[in-house]
Amino acid sequence: MVYTKEEFANKVKEVQSSSWYRDPIGFGIARVDRGQLNKDKILQATYPVVNWGENFGSAAIFMDAFKTAGVEVDTTSSELVLDITDDFIVNCIESFRPYLPEAKGEDHKNVQLISTLSALPRELGLTADDFKVVFIFEDIAPKSVEAVYLKLYALSTAKAELRKINLNGAFGLLHNVAWNGSNPIELDWLRANEVTLKVTGQYPNIDMVDKFPRFLSHIIPADNTRILDSSKVRFGAQLAAGTTVMPGASYINFNAGTLGPVMVEGRISSSAIVGSGSDVGGGASILGVLSGTDGDPISIGENTLLGANSTTGIPLGDACIVDGGLAIFAGTKVTISEDDAKKINEANAGINLSEGVVKASELQGLNGLHFRQNSQNGQYIVKRSTREVKLNSELH
Repeated sequence: MVYTKEEFANKVKEVQSSSWYRDPIGFGIARVDRGQLNKDKILQATYPVVNWGENFGSAAIFMDAFKTAGVEVDTTSSELVLDITDDFIVNCIESFRPYLPEAKGEDHKNVQLISTLSALPRELGLTADDFKVVFIFEDIAPKSVEAVYLKLYALSTAKAELRKINLNGAFGLLHNVAWNGSNPIELDWLRANEVTLKVTGQYPNIDMVDKFPRFLSHIIPADNTRILDSSKVRFGAQLAAGTTVMPGASYINFNAGTLGPVMVEGRISSSAIVGSGSDVGGGASILGVLSGTDGDPISIGENTLLGANSTTGIPLGDACIVDGGLAIFAGTKVTISEDDAKKINEANAGINLSEGVVKASELQGLNGLHFRQNSQNGQYIVKRSTREVKLNSELH
């Protein structure tokens, strides 16, 4: 029995010193949505609290609660997914006792979660079968739907860096489902009940069919972040505070996003990252790892402008401009004048460009580039950018 915070600390220390214990990379308790026909099919996992590289005391208590309940806790594998039991919840409550009175708001969220689970009203129809405890010990390819969702949460809550989490094989684990708002519906169930649902006027409004839910179905953004159309940001994207995502041609895929206030009116494909103060113009597109970059992810620097309907297929540094309508790929030939080569060299230490025609790949990551097109002969040119890209502070 644990009655004081000192006793709690001693218990955590005792568990963590056990030969079987292992600190997880991430862990959490998930509410799972199961298939309406196949109850073994997990359609979605929702994490009220996401722990990533933190709160190891709670991890120790969770593991010990399972051990005490007679459940095998195998920490030698890359991930562990366990069914919640009543004994697990009781054991956690006993250990968290000193913190129960002060668990509210932003304080002690894992304790809040256990307390909430212990007091779930019966009329909700939820049982222990609707909840899982998930631990990830190694960042390798995920093995379960629950682990995929925990990693996506870590990205979208910015607890993990973009492009730093292994999501190999995630698509093969997730199921293609019909989404009615935030509720996933098994496609086989819809097919099996189509006649009855349509005759009785109960056929659901299907917003989309996809393996991923929408960002806003799981994440509360920062106060000064705006998403004007929920369909424009996929779960697993990461939006820094101050980002504005306009409707229309904009879209931010999973494992992609922004590092500061950014205006997004174009497409940020998977694994693409945009720096603070930049503007992705209307219909502009940043290529992803599966769309023409040979698997190399693209980063866009700070205060960079991608003009309307432009396409960027190389990494860019700070204060760059790609004029509207231009498509800059690794193999695109661009011409540099002697004067502009000198100015670009001055803006980038250690660079020694000379006048002539070069592939755009030779310019990747450089600061202060302005890609333009000669309107008389169609030739692509690159100049030293002289314009300052500055977002409207009142809007971001």
